[in-house]
Amino acid sequence: MALYAIGDVQGCREALEDLLGQIAFDPEHDRLWLAGDLVARGPDSLGVLRLVRDLGPAVETVLGNHDLHLLAIHYGVATAKPKDRTQAIFEAPDRMELMDWLRHRPLLLADAAHDVVLTHAGIPPAWSLATAQQLAREVEAALQGPEISIFLMHMYGNEPARWTDSLAGMTRLRVITNHLTRMRLLHEDGALDLSYKEEAEGAPPGLRPWFEFPNPGLTTGRVLFGHWAALAGHTGNPRFVALDTGCVWGRHLTACRIDDGAIFTSRRGCPAP
Repeated sequence: MALYAIGDVQGCREALEDLLGQIAFDPEHDRLWLAGDLVARGPDSLGVLRLVRDLGPAVETVLGNHDLHLLAIHYGVATAKPKDRTQAIFEAPDRMELMDWLRHRPLLLADAAHDVVLTHAGIPPAWSLATAQQLAREVEAALQGPEISIFLMHMYGNEPARWTDSLAGMTRLRVITNHLTRMRLLHEDGALDLSYKEEAEGAPPGLRPWFEFPNPGLTTGRVLFGHWAALAGHTGNPRFVALDTGCVWGRHLTACRIDDGAIFTSRRGCPAP
């Protein structure tokens, strides 16, 4: 029995199937975590949702920013982005079942036995694991509750950029969501910068990747995340495992076997959108 984690699939179903074949994934014996952003710019977002759902309880995915945007479109509070290729989902006969399944996915997964945690974008230096778990549950409750549309309507925006415990209401939920699903760089005071998306080495002065900040409250051995394709899987610190290797941009999909850290890559990528 092994635990695997795979980076952002973004609608690249063929690459996902290829990678599952390479690792000989067996849902009867293995477990699989996905880093979120199942959908968006690849050619078969509908197929990816169905595949992941149908693999059953052996597979779990955290929610990414593209997954949340898909839910916002479904609930009528947003429109598709120009490069999204998700229209087939909204024309599918099982649309309602898929969207209900998606909104019940978590924002954070942790495994004490493996001493590992996964979120889509990472965990900010101001949060311990216990804090991150508690805050993730707050957003999950909003997504799974009767007022999901209200949350999704207020989810968008970059402000406030800095976390404080005093935040409340929809503002609090938005800031939690931004940290767990959109974070890449931070200012020295911990405030989010949500504009820069390129390589970490080229970051503007005064900004650093979130994983370069000390976090004495986060004692978990390894932190896995996706979201930042420009890292190409490299953080410079084996404790922080970047899983998004840009499959949707014509590169490849990556899996990490959590048990021993072995890395696997798909033999096929995804045509760049």
